[in-house]
Amino acid sequence: MPELPEVETVRRTLAGLIVGRTIDRVSVHLPRIIQRPDDARVFEMELAGHKIENVGRRGKFLLIRMDNLVLVSHLRMEGRYGLYQSGDPVEKHTHVIFHFTDGKELRYKDVRQFGTMHLFAPGQELISKPLAKLGLEPLDETFTFEAFCRVIAGRTTKIKPALLNQEYIVGLGNIYVDEALFRAGIYPQLQANQLSTEQLQKLYEAILATLSEAVLAGGSSIKSYVNGQGEMGMFQHSLNVYGRQGQPCPACGQPIEKITLAGRGTHYCPECQPAGME
Repeated sequence: MPELPEVETVRRTLAGLIVGRTIDRVSVHLPRIIQRPDDARVFEMELAGHKIENVGRRGKFLLIRMDNLVLVSHLRMEGRYGLYQSGDPVEKHTHVIFHFTDGKELRYKDVRQFGTMHLFAPGQELISKPLAKLGLEPLDETFTFEAFCRVIAGRTTKIKPALLNQEYIVGLGNIYVDEALFRAGIYPQLQANQLSTEQLQKLYEAILATLSEAVLAGGSSIKSYVNGQGEMGMFQHSLNVYGRQGQPCPACGQPIEKITLAGRGTHYCPECQPAGME
């Protein structure tokens, strides 16, 4: 599933493609993608005539803001957007098409069909599902060390599942949690409340550095991810532990190990991230 760097990259490329365009009509070919309103036909009618003003992001969600409407879109496993000419052949698994007045089309393609779209009046999106309970935004100025400690330091859960919980911190997924924990030298199975202030500081800084570098690299193309222009990310070439089980640690040379933690494959270096207390 795309994590914060991938969704932020899609946001940036998508903004350059669609901001300023006006929707003429919308075609929904898979109604279950549309979660709000309940009727996909109402979704189609409500969007007609609206101009796209900007493209935002909240965690792993895209926010396409228009005059008097906000579309909240979650790509899930393999959802992707692309801009096409109206006469271009429509590819298989294209489920929603936004037809613009200038003859261009924004097409949403989703092989796995897990993506979702919610339509709101401005302001309602932040106090309604699926955004209402989301936690701290790690690339926002409000993500201070003090705020990080408030949501993480006292948790009795293990540190990796705590970081994956979107109600605490948004946008972090399996890839970047593994990478941040490696940079901070923290064993993934340590309980969050066992971490010292020094460890928490290192982890906070590692999260910021990992996400910032990944955004600059356009995200990680581990499976099928591409941005809004069909381009792959490059951060997968900078991964230290994720997906590298059995390979030497770039810091010490010890083989990277993989375990299952909270149902997720977890990669770490047993030398650089010693177990200590669990």
